[in-house]
Formats: sequence, C-alpha cells, structure tokens
Amino acid sequence: MADGAPNTTTARILVVEDEPVINQAVTDRLRGTGYDVVQAFDGPDAVARFEETAPDLVLLDVMLPGFDGHEVCRRIQASRPVPVLMLTARDDEADILVGLGVGADDYMTKPFRMREMVARVAALLRRVERAEELASRTAPKPDLGDLDIDSASRRVRVAGEEIHLTPTEFDLLLCLAAAPGTVLARERLYAEVWGWSGATGTRTVDSHVKALRAKIGAQRVRTVHGVGYALEPVAQP
Repeated sequence: MADGAPNTTTARILVVEDEPVINQAVTDRLRGTGYDVVQAFDGPDAVARFEETAPDLVLLDVMLPGFDGHEVCRRIQASRPVPVLMLTARDDEADILVGLGVGADDYMTKPFRMREMVARVAALLRRVERAEELASRTAPKPDLGDLDIDSASRRVRVAGEEIHLTPTEFDLLLCLAAAPGTVLARERLYAEVWGWSGATGTRTVDSHVKALRAKIGAQRVRTVHGVGYALEPVAQP
C-alpha cells in the first residue's frame, strides 16, 4: 500500500470540503492509497455523514457553508471522539487554537502537498496504539506535585479539580510526564505523539502546548527556546 498507509483493516475517512475539485482530488488520492472515503460538502452534511458512516478519521475544512468546521468538530467530538485533521486557508494562530480547542488533532494550511496529507492521515490513524504505549510509560506515576494523571481513565486533575483535555493534549501531557523535568525536542514530541517526524509539524506542537498551558497552568510547561519543552512539577500551595 502506498504512502505509508496502514495495511490492516481498511480505515474509513470522511472528507469534508466545500470546493468540489479539492474534495475530489483528496478523495481520489486517499482511495488510491487504499482508504474507504466518504464525502461531505457542508457543515450539516458532514455531521449527518459522520453519524451514518462512523468514520475512523475526519479530514475537515474550516470554512464551510451551513456552519463552519469548528462547529462540525465540536459536534462530532461530542458524539464520539475521532481523530480530526483540519484544513485551513489561514495560517493564523488564534484560528488554529480554536480548532485545537474543539478537538482537532492536527492541521494543514492550504495549499498542501498530497503526500504530506496522506502521511499525516496515516500517522493519526495510529493514534490508539501510541496512546496505549504512552500510557504504559507512565507507570509508576511520577511525582508531579498537584498535577494528577490517570492514564487508565485518561483523566487529569490539577489541585483536585478535573481538567478536560482533548485526546491529543492528553497524549502530549503523557509524553512530557514520562520524563518530568527533561527537555524534549519539538521534533521528538511530534514524532512520538503524532507518529510522524515531518519537520512541518513543529508548529502543531507549539499550538498544542499553548492550549495545554491554558488548561493546566503556564508554569507547568517550561520552554527552552530553540529546543523544546519540559513538564515541571508545581507544588500545591
């Protein structure tokens, strides 16, 4: 099978893009790679097709008729957690953070290379295996002060208060927590959490770290400029 796609049971992908030419080009490439592809062209149709077909991954444009991709992502993630790769025409950090906040796992800025899109899709579909591997690395639990991570239930508490994280934010936190105080390179985080070592993914890491900091506290994730990030224990006052 081409482009590094999984050779296990054929995964089903929902492609949501209102531009017919782009939608068909992406669909043809994914089908040529061996995936089962379902198409949608607007927000309401995307949610309906998601419920009807139960895809393994959603490739989702931000700008859609009916309602936008952020609302689509919010609705489908509330129904059933699923990997989402967002497509955006704007390389704007605020817009990207909104997408990550509603449950997107990764994003690509248009125009994009088809080979890179297929590689990211394949990486996101390996998410369950990576999540299980990362969870096993955190036993026994490290001392993280008042930050408590339950890898079995995928729950996080800060000073006793439960914090809601997206699946990707949780996996990123698990990766950092496996070596508290150790600086992990952005490229390594992208390879371990997203499963693909493409250099263009480092901005994805930065955006997710920013979203994670907003939820667990900025002081808990230390930045080493030009290198990466480290999780630092913070004692309960």
